[in-house]
Order: sequence, then structure tokens, then C-alpha cells
Amino acid sequence: MSAKNSTLATINELIAGSVGGAAQVLVGQPLDTVKTRAQIAPKGMFKGPMDILLQTIRKERFFALYKGMASPLLGISGVNSLLFASYGISKRLVSPFGQLTLPETAAAGAMAGAVNAILASPVEMFKVRMQGQYGGAQDKKLRVVAREMWKEWGFRKGVMRGYWVTVAREIPAYAAFYTGLSAFHSLHFQSPPYSSPFFTAYEYSKRRFSTHYGPNLPVWALLASGATGGVSYWLACYPLDVIKSRIQLQAAPPAGTPLQYIVREFRNVVAESGARGLYRGLTPSLIRSVPAAASTFAAFELTREFLEGVTGV
Repeated sequence: MSAKNSTLATINELIAGSVGGAAQVLVGQPLDTVKTRAQIAPKGMFKGPMDILLQTIRKERFFALYKGMASPLLGISGVNSLLFASYGISKRLVSPFGQLTLPETAAAGAMAGAVNAILASPVEMFKVRMQGQYGGAQDKKLRVVAREMWKEWGFRKGVMRGYWVTVAREIPAYAAFYTGLSAFHSLHFQSPPYSSPFFTAYEYSKRRFSTHYGPNLPVWALLASGATGGVSYWLACYPLDVIKSRIQLQAAPPAGTPLQYIVREFRNVVAESGARGLYRGLTPSLIRSVPAAASTFAAFELTREFLEGVTGV
């Protein structure tokens, strides 16, 4: 691929990632609010995800489920653009020879996840702090939260709070997002012809559908492939996501090295709620991952196909 074509391909991935990111936020925000509140709410405040949903609607009205949406809606386009672009670049770095093997795809996904944390961490920190407000008189708008975090704690301890735990989450999460079990396809197709021990959830899904439908996949196949990757994402990293949300909501930045405060928060969760506390909110996360990831990848792929037709790359 020439330098010019490589640049055009990266631009295409950035634009398509922005469209995919916007679709993800709009579809997934209500269940994300339920998930986050399950992770961070004081013990005994809610009985479970359904109680969170009902209490939120009853006490704060339906649109409270979109609380904190401004941060990801403003930032997720950049986050997904960075993710998809870094994934595309990572694939070319791992192997410049066209289609990657499934283990190579896994490595590219992990690399992209590490890069993605740079933007994902502050976007999610502000979102979590907005979702951690329950409709009281002291609730603050996003601009006030952002101003206070910057004024009191600065960039590293304020805006980027939770960065290292986000990195720790993103590497296995996006390795799993692009690398997971192919359960969906084993239900619909013959056993896979790959001998690799890795089964790339999203890429493998696309490849198996391609053998049946050709290179131009139907929209439903893109939705199924994206949803498979989304479920794999959460199954790989959920306890770290719980720890990340709790750290980002704390009034003061965590003390010690990243490893020390991650382990300390892990122990705090287990002491409070047992091992089950590490998985609070997993059910709405898995439910959300299907439409959110599916809409993300459908919007991304359809936009990229359109741009490929326009630019020829």
C-alpha cells in the first residue's frame, strides 16, 4: 500500500469510527447508566439492575437514563476514531501482507486497546461522575464537574484519574473484542477451518459470514459480528471495569502506584460484597453490548464501505 493510500485508509477509519461511536452512545447509554450505578452505588441503595432502572425512571424521569451522555457523545467519536484507526494501523504494523491470521488480529486488538485508553479514560471518568448523581439538589452539570476536577486536581490526578486501570482493562478487553470464542458461529456454520487456538470474535464472524455471503455482508451479519465482539469484551475485563468506575468516582485521587491502588480497590470490593461485587452490573452490560456493539460496527462498516467507494481505498 502506498503512503498516500495508507493515509486515505486511516482518514476513512477515523471518519467511520466517529459515526460508529455516535451510534454506540445513542443506543447503549440507558443500560450503561444502569450498569455504572450498579457498580458504584452505596451498598443497599438498589436491589438489582431492574430496581436501578425503575427507581431512576420513577425518581429522576426517563431521560435520567441518559445522564452523563454529553461526555461520551462529545468524546466517543474521538475514542472510536482512535480505536479503529489504531487498530487499522496496528494490523498493518503486525503484518503488511493483507489478511492477518487470527493470533495476529488478537495482537493488533491489544495494541489498539492500549492506545485507546488515552481518550477513553477521561471520557469515562466524567461520565461516571455524572451517572453517580441521583437527582438531588447538589447535582452538577458536566461543565461544573469538569471545572472542579481541573481546578482541584489538575490534569494527571483529575482529568486522567483512572488512566492506568483503564489501560489494564482495555488491553485484554480489546484482545477479547477481536479475540474470543466463536460460539455464535458454531450454531450456524460448520466447524471452523482454522487451527489457531484463538478464535477472533469479530473478525472470525466476518470471515465465516464472508464464506457464505461473499465480501459484501448483509447488515444483520455485521450486527451479529459486532455483538459477538461486544460480549467477548465484557467477559474479559469486567472486574477491572468495576474497579475503574469506583476509582474514578472517589472524591480524592488514589494513593500509591497503579498496581497498589488497583489491588487495594479489588480487596475493598471483595470485602464489601464478596466476589459477586466484582460482577455487579454485568447483566445490563452484556445485554447492552449486543445492540451497542452491533450498531457501532454496522455504522462503522457501512460508512467505511461508502468511503472506500468514494476514495477507492
